[in-house]
Amino acid sequence: MIAPVILGLAIFTYGPMLVSLGLSFTNDDAVKAPSYVGLANYRYLLSADPSFWISVKVTGIYAAASVTLGLLASLSVALILNQDIPFRGMFRTLYYFPTILPATASGVLWAFIFQPQDGLLNGLLRKVGVGHPPAWTDSPQWALPALVIMSVWGFGGAMVVFLAGLQDAPKYLHEAASLDGATAWKKFWVITWPALTPLVFFNLTMSLIGSLKAFDQAFAFGTSGPGVGGPARATLFYVLNLYEKAFGHFHMGLAAAMAWILFVAIAALTAVNFAVSKRWVKGASA
Repeated sequence: MIAPVILGLAIFTYGPMLVSLGLSFTNDDAVKAPSYVGLANYRYLLSADPSFWISVKVTGIYAAASVTLGLLASLSVALILNQDIPFRGMFRTLYYFPTILPATASGVLWAFIFQPQDGLLNGLLRKVGVGHPPAWTDSPQWALPALVIMSVWGFGGAMVVFLAGLQDAPKYLHEAASLDGATAWKKFWVITWPALTPLVFFNLTMSLIGSLKAFDQAFAFGTSGPGVGGPARATLFYVLNLYEKAFGHFHMGLAAAMAWILFVAIAALTAVNFAVSKRWVKGASA
């Protein structure tokens, strides 16, 4: 039984990875036979490509904002829904529901919501007295924040993980702390937060990887209004830039090099996150 699994991994996972690694050292343009160019693709991306560092900056800002806000939102809602409130099961379902929607469909939906003239959001802002609401999809300053808001909408997956951790936490510690007169804030920092620390780092790792690979919603957002990566490259995510190089300009060698740079970056950030989490968990349990 093990041999078919290994064979499947070799054919469908590691095989394509090795092929893409080989392509990253060529000038493959999907038309002519590729020729070996060594590290030329990597040097061009890191030192001469006019769009590479723009996409890195856009993705970095997006990742920092979306991951932070997503973790805060998911933890806050999980703490609320862990309480004995009416219709708790219904609210849990409603908050989780956006995570099961196709990313492309939600991107088109949010692009309509953020339309400057006829969009739902600006219509509501005008009704409450905002005379000149943001131009969102047409503004280089507001397009990326719009995508951050869109990403936070899908915090339900992280919320479910936090809920599982909260329900597994020993209740007798909270009861003992209440008898000793501890405030809700004190109980959170002394009892709840140390128990949730491993889950925080798990959600942080998964959210960070997802944000660095963001593509579907940004692509749908761009094609529904300002153009892919627009306006003025304000939403040119790293993977979106990679996609344009591969399938817009057929620079397959450059695209493969970008994919491997992203792989190394994600692996390094994940390793750092695991190292920090081990020290944090040891400190919290000490």
